[in-house]
Amino acid sequence: MKKKIGFFQSIDFKIVFVFIVLLLVALELIGAYFVRQLETQLIDNFQEERRLQVGFLDNTLQPLLVDKENRNLNEEIGRLLGDFSGNGVLEAQVINPQHYILGTSDTTNQSVVGMKSKDRDVHQALLLSSNTTNQYTDQTTNDRIWKLVSPIIANDGSNEVLGVISLKTNIESVYQQIEEITIIFLNASLISMGLTVLLALFISRAITKPITEMTHQTIQMAEGNYSGQVKIYSEDELGQLSLAINDLSIKVEEAQESTEAERRRLNSVLTHMTDGVIATDRRGKIVIINEMAMEMLNVTQETAIGRSILEVLKKEKEFSLRKLLENEEELSFNFSTPENPLILQGGFSLIQRETGFISGIVCVLHDVTEQEKIERERRDFVSNVSHELRTPLTSMRSYLEALIDGAWKDPEIAPNFLQVTQEETDRMIRMISDLLNLSRMDAGNSELELEYININELMSHVLDRFDMMIQSSDRPKKAFSIKREFTNRQIWTEIDTDKMMQVFDNIMNNAIKYSPDGGTITCRLQETHNSVVISVSDQGMGIPRKDLPHVFDRFYRVDKARARSMGGTGLGLAISKEVIQRHGGKIWVDSIEGKGTTFYVSLPYLPYEEDDWE
Repeated sequence: MKKKIGFFQSIDFKIVFVFIVLLLVALELIGAYFVRQLETQLIDNFQEERRLQVGFLDNTLQPLLVDKENRNLNEEIGRLLGDFSGNGVLEAQVINPQHYILGTSDTTNQSVVGMKSKDRDVHQALLLSSNTTNQYTDQTTNDRIWKLVSPIIANDGSNEVLGVISLKTNIESVYQQIEEITIIFLNASLISMGLTVLLALFISRAITKPITEMTHQTIQMAEGNYSGQVKIYSEDELGQLSLAINDLSIKVEEAQESTEAERRRLNSVLTHMTDGVIATDRRGKIVIINEMAMEMLNVTQETAIGRSILEVLKKEKEFSLRKLLENEEELSFNFSTPENPLILQGGFSLIQRETGFISGIVCVLHDVTEQEKIERERRDFVSNVSHELRTPLTSMRSYLEALIDGAWKDPEIAPNFLQVTQEETDRMIRMISDLLNLSRMDAGNSELELEYININELMSHVLDRFDMMIQSSDRPKKAFSIKREFTNRQIWTEIDTDKMMQVFDNIMNNAIKYSPDGGTITCRLQETHNSVVISVSDQGMGIPRKDLPHVFDRFYRVDKARARSMGGTGLGLAISKEVIQRHGGKIWVDSIEGKGTTFYVSLPYLPYEEDDWE
């Protein structure tokens, strides 16, 4: 923003003020010297002229004063003084050595002739035989009077004092002349000062105009406007400065555009990065944080900017800023909540200048939650597979060792041992087969053989098989009952028949395994506007709430002892989930502990008219 400058603060005033001060100093020095010299010269000229008059009068009076016999001396002196006049002469008197006045030029004061003079200057001149001068102010007229008392010395070599001449002159005219000249000089000085002010304003304008334009241009540059150009008035230093500012404006605009482009690119990179980025100043206070970092740390830009990075990362109790920088390994940050697991890994690097001065820190945060989950699942998978294989192998080894030790000779024990060994072998084969199926599904090598199937008939076929299995089992015929609740509408959907039958077989097997004797298994088939929902409910012991999220995990068993005794591998529901998801459907479970469990399967379904087949 341009600040308004007052006239008395401007360069125009300063230049004019300097010119006036210089002129005043020069005029003061010149005027003082000139007036002083003029005053001295005029007064000297005036006094010299009076001395010449007195000298002429002296030469005229000597013959008269030498003649002692002259009885008409006073008359002749009076007549001679009467003719004596000059510029500013007030009175001229001739006094004899005895101090008596012989004559005066003042016609109004002839009564003093013959009287004895009491003038001290006259007495001094007669006594010292030398000129005496005196200047005083007339009390009546306030005029300045200059008096000259000159002795009349005989020129015959005797140096006899014949008398004195007392001359009174009005020197005020000389001072008036000096004052008039001084006034003229002052008027001329005032005129010259006025012309100097105009000239100084003109010169200052010529200097300040390009400076003002350059100032305006620099302000525009500071505000981000680089379109203007300073006008070049001359090729002097100001012209070169204007040219330099124009060149600077172009270069700053180019640099600003480059910086802005880099800033936009940096913002775009930071915004679209999948990693969180935090930058701090040298004190560890956050100055930049991108969207991903704010989302990871659940903070806003307003709450994060200015805070310590250790505080935001919740490491202020474990690390100091120095210790954080000295740690060369990446740090792990656990921000998991029961609803949202989140594990971050952060790497830190310094922002250093060429001089080595540390100006900040950059922290890059990686979301490793999924990697940690996969790694944990891998470890659990290896552990579960090892455990599941070790149990039947240990059992088989025990029975085989017993047979080797001679149990094969016992016709009652040997068949039982061999039967258990075969069952454990079949269990391991089923487990390995399930693992291979899951592996093929994970790798995407298992292709679906889709075909349109009447889902009503498929479910009826599956349940019919289980009805026959229940009737042919060792349990009482009515130990279990299967209840069917199907929609009357025939529903056709595109599925892989073999894999879907494997899913339904697994769900029904689980329902039968965990149902009490005499329980009822209810199968429902319902239709919605865009899906078909199949549910299987039993009246078994149910699944605890804490185990519900893990039912479809590999090798997860709610009741491990009972599941293993029934020959389960812990992979059936995991395979079922993979199959359903590959069909674009969903599978979930709802259970109340002690009252039973219901598994739901939802498959995509688009109703069609029979005309579509024509």
